[in-house]
Amino acid sequence: MDMRLISFAVLCFLINFSASAEQFSSFSSAKKHLVKSLPENSKSLYCGCDIKRQGKKLVPDPDSCGYIPRNAITRAGNENARAKRIEWEHIVPAWEFGHQLQCWQDGGRKNCVKVSEKFRQMEADINNLAPAIGEINADRSNFRYGMVTTSSASYGACPIKIDFKQRVFEPPIYARKQIADTYFYMQKTYGLKISDKQRKLFESWQKLEIAEISNRKPL
Repeated sequence: MDMRLISFAVLCFLINFSASAEQFSSFSSAKKHLVKSLPENSKSLYCGCDIKRQGKKLVPDPDSCGYIPRNAITRAGNENARAKRIEWEHIVPAWEFGHQLQCWQDGGRKNCVKVSEKFRQMEADINNLAPAIGEINADRSNFRYGMVTTSSASYGACPIKIDFKQRVFEPPIYARKQIADTYFYMQKTYGLKISDKQRKLFESWQKLEIAEISNRKPL
């Protein structure tokens, strides 16, 4: 039995929606709170890497999970800094919930931050934020969650699959229940619209139990 999967699943069960009553006025204030309050045994959402503190920053421990950057060097020839830092991933992307608001149609994310209190609440809701390796956060972008047949991306032992052409991101099994719970939380709290196809997928992910997750090998 993979202890990484057990500890990740138990941790998600314990901390998910733990501060649902706490509201933040901005995405930046929410991130600051999460950096300060993140439990010592936390794992990154998609790769299950241990998270270490480096001064005021959080960094992944690739040796703990076998993560290898897809691009260690950027196109400009520089070290890929995002592969070495933890970022706060919107499980439901800001693009997705923002596009459902008029403010986004009128001027995109910057306009929503400026004029929409609802958007600011959704953007700063810590129940929709999870620690993820920066490169994975960037590659996931605003891709929808789904099952991927063929993946051209490789991240070492990190068990994610991405179809860049179809814009689909397949998370590892140990992250799926948290993702599904988060989508339905956002639907209940803010009226997020979820397609029938996505709803059926998330309902199947919600049925995953900790015992089942911990007995499954990485994809």
